[in-house]
Amino acid sequence: MDQPKQPTLDISGQMESVKLSDPKPETVDVTVDITNDNTSKSTTPTGSKSRKSVSWSEDLVESRSVHSYSSAANDNNSGGSNNPYVAYSPAQSDQSSFNFKESVESVRGVLGRWGKKVGEATKKAEVLAGNTWQHLKTAPSFTDAALGRIAQGTKVLAEGGYEKIFRQTFDTVPEEQLQNSFACYLSTSAGPVMGVLYVSTAKLAFCSDNPLSYKAEDKMEWSYYKVVIPLHQLKAINSSTGRINSAEKYIQVISVDNHEFWYMGFLNYESAVECLDEALQAANNLNSA
Repeated sequence: MDQPKQPTLDISGQMESVKLSDPKPETVDVTVDITNDNTSKSTTPTGSKSRKSVSWSEDLVESRSVHSYSSAANDNNSGGSNNPYVAYSPAQSDQSSFNFKESVESVRGVLGRWGKKVGEATKKAEVLAGNTWQHLKTAPSFTDAALGRIAQGTKVLAEGGYEKIFRQTFDTVPEEQLQNSFACYLSTSAGPVMGVLYVSTAKLAFCSDNPLSYKAEDKMEWSYYKVVIPLHQLKAINSSTGRINSAEKYIQVISVDNHEFWYMGFLNYESAVECLDEALQAANNLNSA
């Protein structure tokens, strides 16, 4: 059987060709030098067993400047390239470059404002949580108070809001508008009564969430507890806190004929005080007109 021929590598150019046909492969270290005349030569280092020289033609060696690549990019942008996935985006000039210092100051300002808002929101949440806790504690039964709040919220949703409940519960005039409403308790001789205090453009009105029982002619009757004070009958609005427990907050409403009504356990005490003060100011304007 004939022995197969060893593969032959032919490197040809315009100069000379080198054939490697030695049956035993030989490792050749080649160093490539590029000269200024656009030609390159490759030689093996001194001391190797064999020395070979490889040269490339000038046609195979080409130098490209940065400008050449820029021109190629312009050609591609102008439609010279057929590759739909290649795109070039111009770099920003020095005038519109990223300003690190200004960006840091901007971020610092945003974080400062954000931190302030978070602090205010946290404080409001703490106040609301404290008011809610105090609201539930005011009732004789904590569980009954919690269930009562849930039931009241369900009723408001079912009836279509506090505005409709207000007009269904109290007599109103066409031009009367509800300003605000506050969940709270009214202090009575029988204990605190849970309900809602309504503030309108014509009156202050309170109605209990649930009907209260009372005796009438040896039988038990049930009725909602209501308090209605027209604005022109308002004399004073006083806010106060408990001497022993500062978490206990009250609002005293006094009529012109010196009837006093104490409200407590507000879910939003500060807003209630502000709204009632405005109602008193409106009442004073009516009386002075």
